This record gives sequence, structure tokens and C-alpha cells, in this order.
Amino acid sequence: MVPLEKLDAITQRFQFIEARMAEGLAGDEIARLGREYAELRPVVEEISAYRQLLDDLTEAEAMLDDPEMRDLAEEELPVLRQRLPEAEDAMRLVLLPKDAADARPAMIEIRPGTGGDEAALFAGDLLRMYQRFSEAQGWKFEIIEENATELGGIKEVVAHVKGEGVFARLKYESGVHRVQRVPETESGGRIHTSAATVAVLPEAEDVDIQIDAGDLRIDTMRASGAGGQHVNTTDSAVRITHLPTGLVVVSSEKSQHRNREIAMQVLKARLFDLERQRVDGERAADRKAQVGSGDRSERIRTYNFPQGRMTDHRIGLTLYKLDQVMQGDLDEIIDALTAHDQAMQLAEMEG
Repeated sequence: MVPLEKLDAITQRFQFIEARMAEGLAGDEIARLGREYAELRPVVEEISAYRQLLDDLTEAEAMLDDPEMRDLAEEELPVLRQRLPEAEDAMRLVLLPKDAADARPAMIEIRPGTGGDEAALFAGDLLRMYQRFSEAQGWKFEIIEENATELGGIKEVVAHVKGEGVFARLKYESGVHRVQRVPETESGGRIHTSAATVAVLPEAEDVDIQIDAGDLRIDTMRASGAGGQHVNTTDSAVRITHLPTGLVVVSSEKSQHRNREIAMQVLKARLFDLERQRVDGERAADRKAQVGSGDRSERIRTYNFPQGRMTDHRIGLTLYKLDQVMQGDLDEIIDALTAHDQAMQLAEMEG
């Protein structure tokens, strides 16, 4: 049973925000209240439906004492009682603590792991997979830093994804992705195992991360290209080193000014991610880590091309539709991971 006092407090908070917003506020306060209003609205709608069901139950039970209404009450009560557990489950689900970063845009970083050229080619396949998934969601997918190999693979790529609920959908993708297939570079037809690492970071806002200029070392250097006409002959590439953490970010687009913007954007996201990991680590010290904890060394998924199989090792999900997955059909996987994570949180709350 969900405590009614808690539901009343949430509803009152929602009504207070609604009243404040109606006063015509501006600036930071209206933006902050607007975000909280949007988060609370589906919760309050679920509370309203739940309270209505309780009222209907009370009314139907009272009708049992009225001879003229008894038959109707006996007909309605089983239906209402059957709906109650479902309503309570839905209520517990919307009351789960929300990740404050879920609604934010995200940065995706992809790097090849073990496997040489084949790992770099697979990293490129993953990039295209996320690009297609983002397009299907109606998100804006922008590659802000890309270092390609001569064979068309990826040494490193950073993409910025904007849209509604981006981080909530992509956060489970962080980790090691393993591929099993016959490489294009392999003439003997032998299956190779390679890997690529994906990191999904929520975009940091200025209020999240304050960076002291004295903590930064900024170097400019000549950008390296693929050769020939693509070589950048100006000192436009920017490397920013965050001295306290040792984090290094490099951006090598053609504009030095744009490179500073990109490098700072990526640096803020990485620093914000470090802080989130620290907080999550403290919170998770006495419990089992949940799906989506962001452990970048964890092998999360295997893509087996000869068998057309994708397996997510965290939840034991296997799908025999690898072609569709590589075309960006990730909804079934992400939905399953989200449901599993929610089930773990519910179990933890009730345990």
C-alpha cells in the first residue's frame, strides 16, 4: 500500500508549482519550476487515477448496505478489486527516484578496443547504429569529433545527441560491445572476436560544473588528417588538460575557436560524469550495482554476425535480428533494460 500522506504531499507540491507559474515568473526560476512541473505531472495524473479508484471502492462497499444497490455493488467490486494491485504497481513505478540527468542531451564517445582494424571498423558500425536510432527518435545527432582510419574505421568519435529524454534512452549503452564475425580484412574466412567501448555521458550544464581557469592547460597544435588535401596545415587543434583529474580532451576541427568550445563541452560532460559516478558509488556501497551503472570495463553485449544474434549479457536477452539492430532498431533492447532496472529499484525499495 502506498502511503496516502506521501501522495498528498506530491499533489500539494504540484499545485503550489502550478500556482507559482501562473504568477508570470521569469528567468531561472520559471525554467526550474517548469522542469519540476513536467516531471511531476505524470506522477500526479497517476495519483489522481489511483485516488479515484480508492474512492470508487469505498463507494461500492458502502452500496452493499443498500438493498436496492447491492446487486450493482457486487458486480462492480470484483472488477475494482482486480484493478487495485495494478494501480498500486503503476503508482510505485512513477514514484521511483528519477535520474535528474534523464531528460538531458548526451555525449556518445566510441573507441575501438581489442581487435586492431576490425575493432575500428566495428566502432564505425556502432556509430552508424546510434545515428540511425537517433534519427528514428527524431533527435539531432551531430558528430563533433571524429578520427578515422584509412580503411574507413574509427579511432575515436564523439557525438552530441539532442532531443527529448536522450540520456534516459541511451545511458544503458555504456560499456564494452563485443563483435564476432569474419572481418572484411580476413581472406581465410575465420571468425574473429573484437570489441569497442561506448561511453554515454549526460550533457553538463554550467551550474553542474564550475571549472577554475587555473586548473586548465590549453595547448594548440597542428591537426592531423588522413593525408593529402585533408591535412590541416594550421595550428587549429586544441588540447585541454584538466590538471586536478588528469583528464585530456582534444578537438581538431578546422576552427580553433570552435575546437575550444567542443573541448570544453566534452570536458564538462566528463567531469560531470566523474562526479555522478562518485555519488553513485557512495550510494551503491552497500548494495548490488544496477544495470546502467556505467562501468565502462563491463562487457555488456555481443553481436554475433554468423548467427545473426545479439545478446545483452546484463539481462540475458538474446535477439535473432542482428541486421535490424545494426540498422538502429534498439527499442526492444532499451525497453527491456529499462524495465529490468525499474524492477531492481522496486525490489530494493521493498526489501
